[in-house]
Amino acid sequence: MINNLFLNIDAGTIDWSRAQFALTAIYHWLFVPLTLGLAVIMGIAETKYYRTKDEFWKTAAKFWQKLFGVNFAMGVATGIILEFEFGTNWSNYSWFVGDIFGAPLAVEGIVAFFMESTFVAVMFFGWKKVSPGFHLASTWLTGLGATISAWWILVANAWMQYPVGCEFNPDTMRNEMVSFAEVALSPFAVGKFCHTVTSAWIIGAIFCVGVCCWYLMKKRDTKLALESMKIGAWVGLVGALLAGMTGHKSAQDVAEVQPMKLAAMEALYNGGTDVGLTAVAWVNPFCQPDYAWDDEPAMKIEMPYALSFMATNDIHGYVPGINDILNGYTKPDGTVEPSIDEKIARGKMAIEALAAYRQAKAENAPEATLNSQLDILKENMPYFGYGYIKDKNDIVPYIPVNFWAFRIMVGLGCLFILYFLLLLLLIYDVPFFSVFTRRLLATIGILPETAADAPRQLTGLPAWHYWLAIILIPLGYIASESGWLVAEFGRQPWTIQDMLPTWASVSDLNAGSVALTFILFLILFTTMLAVEINILLKQIKKGPDNE
Repeated sequence: MINNLFLNIDAGTIDWSRAQFALTAIYHWLFVPLTLGLAVIMGIAETKYYRTKDEFWKTAAKFWQKLFGVNFAMGVATGIILEFEFGTNWSNYSWFVGDIFGAPLAVEGIVAFFMESTFVAVMFFGWKKVSPGFHLASTWLTGLGATISAWWILVANAWMQYPVGCEFNPDTMRNEMVSFAEVALSPFAVGKFCHTVTSAWIIGAIFCVGVCCWYLMKKRDTKLALESMKIGAWVGLVGALLAGMTGHKSAQDVAEVQPMKLAAMEALYNGGTDVGLTAVAWVNPFCQPDYAWDDEPAMKIEMPYALSFMATNDIHGYVPGINDILNGYTKPDGTVEPSIDEKIARGKMAIEALAAYRQAKAENAPEATLNSQLDILKENMPYFGYGYIKDKNDIVPYIPVNFWAFRIMVGLGCLFILYFLLLLLLIYDVPFFSVFTRRLLATIGILPETAADAPRQLTGLPAWHYWLAIILIPLGYIASESGWLVAEFGRQPWTIQDMLPTWASVSDLNAGSVALTFILFLILFTTMLAVEINILLKQIKKGPDNE
């Protein structure tokens, strides 16, 4: 298999393989966050039924569970295809690190998926067959199972971003796991999981509120809409605030182990201390900028010291820019980070030492000869992946996608916080804000003038507010997908950070066959999405099954 790492695979195969995996991942993530978010909504609704014994809450819980079930089935289908692609399109990657990457996916399949499958059956068909307490537990365990599935998948993804708990075995030519705990509990994995799951709660909450506003706009199922909207507003606000907090932690992890990603997110060409966070700047979305310039992006407006604080928790902290990383720099603790040219040279030394070791072992060379090559390999192994880099500029990810996707994600996240705060003020008469808030909202047109001094009625909101809530549903998905664009585009050109670039990871396939399957998957996934949307709309239009 050693020769597979040196294959000159056609560039078209690489591009189509990346496109196919991106297509599958994007479609898969359309279903997953709604599953995780609705799991919380339906769990809270059934908890209210269990505590109050009010049949209304049973009807509400069954309604949200019905929508959850439609989405859950689609997510499972796309997820299975996604995992198979590692073996079909990325066989070099799977062979090189399969012992590590496969472990969390195996746990996800054995534990989490079986857990979901078991309890989802009880949740849907066990209302009259098990006790209310057991059924409530099944509902929460279904959501917990989906969340645990997300945990193990995100552990696998986080390991690709920050490979830990492994050692390279020159005899088997594979990376082998030495600490499962280190892989599973990596700080990068914990941060990614918390940020991803809390952002999924936002999707579920926005969907819930949007559906409720449609009912209010149609003046039907008003009680279900009003009570469910309260749940959605609280879940959304908590999720949005937690996503902001966990996003800050994720940014610090990125700054520590993926500084080039952070620099691309900020279009930060030349770093330093006391660095401001760019609020807006002109970064051409259609071409890679010339980051070798001394000038920063045009029309740049920044928040002073904010990037240093975001990355280091210190307003005077040092943040390297793209040119600093390319040319080498000295960290605040005195550690010298080598230039990319030096890393490439040391990576080639590691590859050559590995080849020399393999040849010497095949020729039954003396132990001293083998050990000398192993010493060279071990010393330079942290830069192994750089040995496949031909041009240091290949290390720089596509800046426009990272820059704008990051701003879309953060900007919409702030919008959601403000929206859920406003919605809660509209739903509840907060003593201090009650009359003042109604008059203010009436003045700016959010509430009708007749509601300024009269007791607030949520059904008195103008129609445009209902449309706003519905429009926010696709905006929630745009924010979520933008976050994944940053996560995945930002680590290019690496499949595994600093260890294996994408062009050394793909299978030796014909580009045309990969392109054909891309088109087939595009048609299949688009059809599945259209079918799901159609079924969801029909179920929403049908409304709850009032017993």
